[in-house]
Amino acid sequence: MKKSLLYLLFTFLFISIVSCEDNDDNPVPSKLAINDFVWQGMNYYYLWQGESPDLADNRFSSQGEYNSFLDSFETPTNLFNHLRIDNAIDRFSVIYSDYSLLEGVLSGNTKNNGMDYGLKYTDASNTSVVGWVRYIIPNSDAATKNIHRGDLFYAIDGIPITGDNFRTLLASDTYTINLTDYNGGAYTPNGNSVSLTKTNLAENPILINTVITQGTHNIGYLMYNGFYASYDDQLNTVFGGFQSQNVTDLVLDLRYNSGGSIATATKLASMITGQFTNQVFAKQQWNEKQQAFRESQDPNSLLNKFVGGLNSLNLNKVYILTTKGTASASELVINCLKPYINVVQIGDVTTGKNVGSVTLYDSPSFTKSNVNPSHKYAMQPIVLKTINNNGFGDYTAGIAANAPFNVIENIGNLGVLGDPNEPLLNIAINDITASGRMRTQSAAISTRDFKDAKSINPLRTEMYVEMK
Repeated sequence: MKKSLLYLLFTFLFISIVSCEDNDDNPVPSKLAINDFVWQGMNYYYLWQGESPDLADNRFSSQGEYNSFLDSFETPTNLFNHLRIDNAIDRFSVIYSDYSLLEGVLSGNTKNNGMDYGLKYTDASNTSVVGWVRYIIPNSDAATKNIHRGDLFYAIDGIPITGDNFRTLLASDTYTINLTDYNGGAYTPNGNSVSLTKTNLAENPILINTVITQGTHNIGYLMYNGFYASYDDQLNTVFGGFQSQNVTDLVLDLRYNSGGSIATATKLASMITGQFTNQVFAKQQWNEKQQAFRESQDPNSLLNKFVGGLNSLNLNKVYILTTKGTASASELVINCLKPYINVVQIGDVTTGKNVGSVTLYDSPSFTKSNVNPSHKYAMQPIVLKTINNNGFGDYTAGIAANAPFNVIENIGNLGVLGDPNEPLLNIAINDITASGRMRTQSAAISTRDFKDAKSINPLRTEMYVEMK
């Protein structure tokens, strides 16, 4: 889509929307410029624009009425949240006062101490909380400390973690986690602690890639923790390595992958397969005005197609490991591969995010080109829903693994990531080799996380498209 055409269409629509009277020549005052950007962007792109009364195209009869409406909100964030529909439906739209922070998160660059964790309630009252280390990010502060996957912590700086204070405690740039043991039904502080400091950290989403040989099977294992486009070439190199090692089966570990770029997800699916180049991987559904415009100008812009020219395995089956933290672009891969190959999902039900967003800047085209230099506000509203080639995309309750593969991680028996004996990977290996063995999980501590390091920050669960 050409930016000039998009801008001309939007200009025409906005002139129609405000329906200015002939003698009403009041422009938007400069003090309302950011609020004006928020309303215009949401009116044009927001997926649920038709369901938000104050975003209606005929909402204002004059420029003056429109200006008064904008002026009634103290901050752009207040206006943005007012225009969103109910949180039960739109759980993911966000606005940032500094788009450099937004851009960093979407590319895997965050202020981070390197300890990726999950949080669980310790009892039925949902009051006390225990944290557990899921993995350590290489080249981080945590990577230099005595802390490992499976370590449990019950307090921050000596303050017990609860459902009310965990956000505040974990938001500090430097804090000390107080460790605990789990002993037969009770958590017992062990007196150990680890001090951690956040730095600006770029997380390579390719945490582990290896090949496990079991009989006649060369099983590729990839733990992939974020769909960050800047690492696409490295991902392609990994699959080139899988090719050279004659990988016959693939276990894709998306347990802690909360999403990212739809384009990158499409490439990953193309690397797993390879035999479906130019066929439809995913279809996008936008709001009524966006859908109509895109269909009239470039219908192919609504389609994400399998990509050729990549290192591909040409598989007809893939094993994917999941948890409740598996979200957005990860779920897209699961749902959109299903019409083409056998997807064996092992683990817990996923988050249930079937919608995507786009970054909107305050500029004539809503891209970063010619952005307003007077502020750094940017929005990341939900703008589209995704469906697979069979037309299915209704999984807001999450995508569940089928029995007997529906397993919640057991923090009392986590194992080492990438080790063939790690419980979830072991289930996949045993099914691949047809051994039929499955390990039972202890119900006492196999409970679902209610939050994790990524879901605390809404942007880290985004699935997004690049503005065109």
